[in-house]
Amino acid sequence: MDLLKEISESLQKGDDAKVGELTQKAIDEGMEPKVILDDGLIAGMNVIGKRFRDHEIFLPHVLLSARAMYAGMDLLRPLFLRDEVPSAGKVVLGTVQGDLHDIGKNLVGIMLKGAGFEIVDLGKDVAPEVFVDTAEKEGASIIGMSTLLTTTAPGMVRVIEIINERGLGDKIKTIVGGAPVSQDMADTIGADAYGYDAANAVETIKEMVGV
Repeated sequence: MDLLKEISESLQKGDDAKVGELTQKAIDEGMEPKVILDDGLIAGMNVIGKRFRDHEIFLPHVLLSARAMYAGMDLLRPLFLRDEVPSAGKVVLGTVQGDLHDIGKNLVGIMLKGAGFEIVDLGKDVAPEVFVDTAEKEGASIIGMSTLLTTTAPGMVRVIEIINERGLGDKIKTIVGGAPVSQDMADTIGADAYGYDAANAVETIKEMVGV
């Protein structure tokens, strides 16, 4: 079997030891790190993302595959730094101020990493200014905000207001998601995009940055 296909299929099975072993073998054989990433690890995570979106698999399976992806990424990361391989883009993620739920946000982060993005995860209960300050500092083009509580939605509004106040609307785009969030709400508060689940959020972000 093709080595890259083996990496992809082992990742889909959540076999982190096998993914690490095969990734090292690919490196030793002189494969380009970006080819291993794109055609092995990301190819596998793309399948996992689609299967999760279609409700064929559930969160535990995704987390196992994510662990397998990290096993390969840990081996590739030093090579990317050496070769200065660009990422698909940089995304700042966080759960808005007043909300301590982060499972959905964490899942989006895992799947974005699997799609080749660099993630700055601010965690939970993040103040509006921190989202924007971090995006400016890190040079991120996307801010992703999550909430599970309707009462914390004003935090999303404030992030968008700060972006506009600072004249950053052309540089930093926003995507919002979470149980109480809808397309109508996203439109009302002025968000650039809405992700109805983790897989959709990743696809939307890829479209936003032109990947």
